Amino acid sequence: MNSTQRTVSDVMTQTVIAVSRNALYKEIAKTLAEWKVSAMPVLAGEGRVIGVVSEADLLPKEESKDRDLSRPEQLHRFDDLVKAGAATAEDLMSTPAITIHANATVAEAARVMARKGVKRLPVVDAEGMLTGIVSRSDLLKVYLRDDEDIAREVREDVIARLFRHRKPTVEVEVAEGVVTLSGSLDDTAMVPLVARLVRAVEGVVNVELQLTSHTAKSRIPEPPIVGSQF
Repeated sequence: MNSTQRTVSDVMTQTVIAVSRNALYKEIAKTLAEWKVSAMPVLAGEGRVIGVVSEADLLPKEESKDRDLSRPEQLHRFDDLVKAGAATAEDLMSTPAITIHANATVAEAARVMARKGVKRLPVVDAEGMLTGIVSRSDLLKVYLRDDEDIAREVREDVIARLFRHRKPTVEVEVAEGVVTLSGSLDDTAMVPLVARLVRAVEGVVNVELQLTSHTAKSRIPEPPIVGSQF
C-alpha cells in the first residue's frame, strides 16, 4: 500500500570518494583526511567494488610500533599484524564489501547497517559496479518529511483503501511524525493491520490509536509494538 516508499536511490550520494586496489597507504590516509570521510570503497577495474578501507584498517600500522612481539599475548591478533605490514588498499581493506542495491528500500539499508555494524554502504548495480554511497545520515532524511505530507499518504494509501465504498470513519492527525488515528472501525481485528500499515509509511515516528468499535463503543487498545519500521 505504501506507494511512495523511498529507496536507496532517493537518498544516496552519487559522488563517491573511492580508491583503487593499488592505492598506497599514504595516499589512502591523505584522501580520508582531505575529504573528511572515515572509510572509502576500494575499486577494481572500471569501478567494481571489492572492499572497503577505513581509518580502522590504517591504525594497526601505528599501534604495532608499541607492540612487543616477543610477548605471546601480543601475537593473538594476526589480522592486525598483517595489516600493520600492508602497503596497499588491496591488503588493507575489509572484504568482501558489504554493499546494497539502489532499488533497496531505506528500511532494508537500515537493517543491513544495524546487523553488520557499519555506518555507510557502497551502492552497486547488478554487476557490482559502484553507483553511489548511502550513510546513516542519509537514511535519517526520511524523518525530515512534512507532517501534512505524511498525513496525506496515510489518508490516501491506508485509510481510504480500508473504506473503498464509503466515507472513512477514521480521522488522521500527525504531529512531529507521530500519527494519531481516531474514530471507529467495523472489525477490531483490523487494528493491528492498520497500525502496521501506518508505521510502514516513510517518516512515521510512532502511531497512537484512539479507535472504537461500531458494535461496542469501547476503546480499542493499541496493539503492542513488535518492531520498529527499520
